[in-house]
Amino acid sequence: MKEEEDKSRDDDAIGAVDRFKRSLMSGRSRYFDVSEFEEIVEQLLEEGDLQASEIAAKQGIQIHPNAVPLQLKYAQILLNKGMYKKSLKYIQLAEKIDENNPDVHLLKGSARMIMGFEDEALLSFRKAIRNAGADLDDILYHIGSAYVQVGEIPKAIYYLEKAAKVNPKNDQVLYDLGFFHDQQGNSRLSIKYYDKYLDIDPFNQYVWFNIGTVYNKIEKYNKAISAYEFAYAIDHKFHMAIFNMGNAHANAGHFGKAIEKYNEFIENEPDNDDAYCYIGECYLNLEEHQLSEANYRTAVKINPKNDTGWFGIGLIKWIQQDYEASIEYIQKAIGIDDINPEYWLTLGKVHHDFDSKTSAVKALKKAAQLEPENTEIWLTWTEVYVTFKETENAIRILLKATSNNKDVILKYRLVALLLQIRKSKQAFEILDVAMNQDFDEIEFLYTVYPNALKNKRLKKIVEQFKSTKSLD
Repeated sequence: MKEEEDKSRDDDAIGAVDRFKRSLMSGRSRYFDVSEFEEIVEQLLEEGDLQASEIAAKQGIQIHPNAVPLQLKYAQILLNKGMYKKSLKYIQLAEKIDENNPDVHLLKGSARMIMGFEDEALLSFRKAIRNAGADLDDILYHIGSAYVQVGEIPKAIYYLEKAAKVNPKNDQVLYDLGFFHDQQGNSRLSIKYYDKYLDIDPFNQYVWFNIGTVYNKIEKYNKAISAYEFAYAIDHKFHMAIFNMGNAHANAGHFGKAIEKYNEFIENEPDNDDAYCYIGECYLNLEEHQLSEANYRTAVKINPKNDTGWFGIGLIKWIQQDYEASIEYIQKAIGIDDINPEYWLTLGKVHHDFDSKTSAVKALKKAAQLEPENTEIWLTWTEVYVTFKETENAIRILLKATSNNKDVILKYRLVALLLQIRKSKQAFEILDVAMNQDFDEIEFLYTVYPNALKNKRLKKIVEQFKSTKSLD
């Protein structure tokens, strides 16, 4: 009976929207009651027709000037259009009519929040909470959504958590908590709330998909695959679930199984160039270079703007020591995405192997500008100069690196170079800093400069440091 009533209500709403649209086309306004205008505005907003929804709200207010729901709908539309002051004007009109309406204070808080008046917004939100009554969980949810809108995710989570305590069965709250905890890197809590959602609705393929993605991130690949399998079992048209099964298998190092899943995905979406790139990467990991290149080439044939495909071919040519071809393909990738530090780093490495110091340095300089926190870039740049016996330049780069990147590995590499050119005083000063930062990484110094093990003074300094630390 309830389903029949809901269907009848939906049919009435659709009928009202159709009549309103016909009235717009004819240029003649028609009468609708408040609830009908509400449905019309809501439906038009869902359709993305902001202009028609605004006209409907205006007409509704003209016919029903004291209808708070319509004033709030109009205020929301103005808020969406960025007309914050005008939106507040209509919210304040609604407040004069019904000062205890929680929706009034909720929208007022949202407007103030967007305008940057967080303290005033908080006062409005508190009023909304005081007047919420049986709708408290819904009000708390929308306060959380207001914080999401301004990018304050931790504060949004705070209100969503409160909403979940008020109503543990509010599936929208549970879904958002799962989603935003994942965004914040709180995997355990994300899974907890997604699981609570699935206790209510175990047949939501998107939740199974999301929980699979969380498991994938925390390297629980079997659980990720199971979750994706549930998502696909619920909806066989949900092909991204197959694709992500492939990702989970690949991340687990099961490249053969990953290829099977990617090919299954391609059967349904044959023009997906990214899938071919993922297959290419799997074959690359399996050292099946011919098959890898074939799949990368298929990707760029489908989409010539697929930088990953061009880069993949470049990697294969590098492995095959065809340096000129490698450089050509990597530069094609850079031509599409010139802010990818991995592309510039790899280009620098290829130029290095091709004995082109100037080009290698140029590429690595660009990579370091893009990603100074990437230790590999600085070490590669250092090795270029070391290869060409420019130790002073290598030291200069490492000194620059340690001012941009705090990784202790760079300090130990610098110590090694300074010892090589007999700048012992400076080397031991930096060694002291490095040991205090992370003593365990001193093994890297011995790896890159085995002669350090024979340096009596260095051995003495290290032993003194160890004994001092053991006393601490």
